[in-house]
Amino acid sequence: MSSSDPLRQCISCRMFAPRSQFWRVVRLSSEAPQPDQPVGKPLIQLDQGQGRSAYLCPQISCLVDAQKRKRLERSLRTQVPAHIYDTLASRLLPAASPPST
Repeated sequence: MSSSDPLRQCISCRMFAPRSQFWRVVRLSSEAPQPDQPVGKPLIQLDQGQGRSAYLCPQISCLVDAQKRKRLERSLRTQVPAHIYDTLASRLLPAASPPST
């Protein structure tokens, strides 16, 4: 870990780690609407963008807990669509599957 990599905290398990070890979920400002986004509704995206962010460990237990207890919604102060959780869960599948021989 380099001294330039800032520490962040998982919203689910509260573990501190370098920012690069977490998933980042971002609520983009509703003041800059996207072409396919209704006016006034904030856009949620993964990994990049400027706006309110929440960090989550790439572990199934943290993802399930965050969804069950609505921790992302609370951190981002908006509704988080189900497809965000589905996308994060699909990122876990390649890492969880055993290597084929």
